[in-house]
Amino acid sequence: MTTRTVEDLLNIGQAARSAARQVARLSSGVKNQTLHNLASLLESDNEALLQANADDCAEARANGLSEAMIDRLLLTPDRLRGTAEEQRKVASLPDPVGEAMEMATLPNGMVAGRRRIPLGVIASIYESRPNVTVDIFGLCFKSGNSCILRGGKEALRSNSELVRLIRRALTGAGAPEGAVQFVDNPDRNLVDAMLKMRQYIDLVVPRGGEGLVRFVGENATMPAVTGGVGVCHTYVDRAADLDMAANVTLNAKVRRPTICNALDTLLVHSAVAADGLPRIAAGLAASGVELHCDSRALSILGPGAGINAQPAQEEDWGREFLSLTAAVKVVDTMDEALEHIETYGSGHSEAIITEDYSAAMRFLDEVDAAAVYVNASTQFTDGAQFGLGAEVGISTQKMHARGPMGLRELTSYKWVIMGNGQVRP
Repeated sequence: MTTRTVEDLLNIGQAARSAARQVARLSSGVKNQTLHNLASLLESDNEALLQANADDCAEARANGLSEAMIDRLLLTPDRLRGTAEEQRKVASLPDPVGEAMEMATLPNGMVAGRRRIPLGVIASIYESRPNVTVDIFGLCFKSGNSCILRGGKEALRSNSELVRLIRRALTGAGAPEGAVQFVDNPDRNLVDAMLKMRQYIDLVVPRGGEGLVRFVGENATMPAVTGGVGVCHTYVDRAADLDMAANVTLNAKVRRPTICNALDTLLVHSAVAADGLPRIAAGLAASGVELHCDSRALSILGPGAGINAQPAQEEDWGREFLSLTAAVKVVDTMDEALEHIETYGSGHSEAIITEDYSAAMRFLDEVDAAAVYVNASTQFTDGAQFGLGAEVGISTQKMHARGPMGLRELTSYKWVIMGNGQVRP
């Protein structure tokens, strides 16, 4: 049934709240079986899903959506297999619900500590990537929560099919179908109404562009985890292995240029720029990357064969490109690199390439970001890569979660105290 009115949305909230109480009591076995069911359906019963996704992609192209956004929207059998494997990984992880933490016997003989519990109802408002539908459901469900999902209009058909498969997986394991609720109407007014449903929603997680994230952060009446906008830098230090720098930079930029952990700005120390920058740029150019260079980088690269370099504009610094475009700047000191990252970074993922241990440790200590790398690609900032199975989102704030959000980040705790008749004097 299509969600048409605010009353329909309130009914969804009530259903999610009711289901949350049931999901919180489910055994790990039932939760894991649901995720295994879903993984199998994604691999073996995906014909209708792939057709729905093809229709979404065709409409997106007709509406002039960029190729970068269409890449985010696209589902393929290989991508579905990867999503299925992530669900199996989540199923294999320890169930956080009920975990006892820091239990201690107090001087008066009482035993006090904390027990991990679900948050309750988690809502997510997201754009483009339909695999997010599965990721969010899997992590919410395994951590004992129900979820309300509102994807973008460009993925409406794909998300509807995915929710249909999720509900089959739930009922097949004897779990409540209401554990997943889907807002199947892209009307912006319904988003406004969702953000006022504090009585039903315990946490909202936006995933998408800066405008969406800001809107949710400014208008949500319930706690919101904002982040995911990634302006990511790689700094090539004066002590860098330049072959490593070229390889890591290439991967950070071109593996998937449309995701939030892709490289946006390359900073190169002037001591190695003359040798290292052409080497790095040649690999990027071979993959079709357009370089927006400061004057020093531009003078080094010159009209190099096959290198598409042009003068950088002020708006290129601090820009999340989400495409085969990167900004390049030559710096004279590590202090200058750190200052640039502090000024233009978004707190997502930052990397240094260096063989100098002191420089590496200083970078780790001083860069304020959710993920800070030494000699590795920023494309690793991902829940699955960090052993979380998948992620609900990547938080660039510091409370209550930071970086990729997995099972534990979707729980809270309550104090439990056991006594034998103690009274407070």
